Amino acid sequence: MADFPSALELSEALVRFDTINPPGDEQACADHLGRLLEGVGFKVAPYEFAPGRTSLIASLPGRGDKAPICFTGHIDTVPLGSRPWSKDPFAGERADGRLYGRGTSDMKAGVAAFVCAGAHLAGLGEPEAGILFVITAGEETGCEGADHMAKAGVLGRAGAIVVAEPSSNYPYIGHKGALWLEVETHGVTAHGSMPEHGENAIYKAAHALTKLEDFDFNIAPHGILGRATLNVGTIEGGLNINSVPDRAAFTIDIRSIPGQTHHEVIEGIGAYLGPEARLRPIMDVEGISTPADHPWMQEVYEIMTPYLGARPEPRGASYFTDAAYLTPAMGNAPTVILGPGEPQMAHQTDEYCLIERIDQAREAFETIARRWCGL
Repeated sequence: MADFPSALELSEALVRFDTINPPGDEQACADHLGRLLEGVGFKVAPYEFAPGRTSLIASLPGRGDKAPICFTGHIDTVPLGSRPWSKDPFAGERADGRLYGRGTSDMKAGVAAFVCAGAHLAGLGEPEAGILFVITAGEETGCEGADHMAKAGVLGRAGAIVVAEPSSNYPYIGHKGALWLEVETHGVTAHGSMPEHGENAIYKAAHALTKLEDFDFNIAPHGILGRATLNVGTIEGGLNINSVPDRAAFTIDIRSIPGQTHHEVIEGIGAYLGPEARLRPIMDVEGISTPADHPWMQEVYEIMTPYLGARPEPRGASYFTDAAYLTPAMGNAPTVILGPGEPQMAHQTDEYCLIERIDQAREAFETIARRWCGL
């Protein structure tokens, strides 16, 4: 452990890998983490869903039958955006108690914190229960790496899952699902001076849009995550002003809550809009939730109380995470979203993570894992 980087140093190193997605290219970053973890005794296996799109599973086995605790995080980031940065987004610059760079909050500092926690725990002897790290590629574009590993059946079972997404070290009990749909309408083209000879696809889309203003999911709000929502985000149609358009399309962003299945949501909206509207899923990520009174969640609350200054109250994340695929694939283990990043800094220009939170997260992750693993 003497030459193992600190959580802050590893955060800086991870930020210096350009893993903007698209295209992703997470392999070099994943290889770096894999070498570090192999060096302290973890067994590491890479999984590619496309060339250069590498995820990792790293495991430290336990001596008993208790299922391992899993920590997970992604190493891809979103693009820089059109606004200029005042800091180099790939330098990992420290200033005013902050670590700047693309991915600092979302979520390379979270990955660094649990990797460093695991490295320390690996030197304490064989645990009763194992430790499992699932480090993913392609999360920002629909959890591609997590989906790939879940479908490949390589994840195994977990007893509890910590998702180190940005939460300012506040434990969240779950997140909503995200279902993005394209709705397409078709008509018959004709000259704009003779619209009676055509069928206007934009009118059909407009009728569908008007109906959606009154759409009701017919499900009670979740006690923590609130109500399911629907928003129309884009619309396009027609090729030129003097033709009757024969195609139009718009997109819907649905944020679902536990208790809704996306298959049923699609069927319900399809029946509501009728046969003129054709629905195509663009992204389909289910929500997850663990009861706040679950004994392990209460233990996490207890561990985080000294860092937060008060016992946490049940909260949920507004974003989706890889847990949408990992939690069901790993036996529906209790899952907490807990990481050092600042949620409001995710995807922002001049993204940063507060330096003090990084080591706090490392300490908290060590405590959570020690209690689970009997160390």
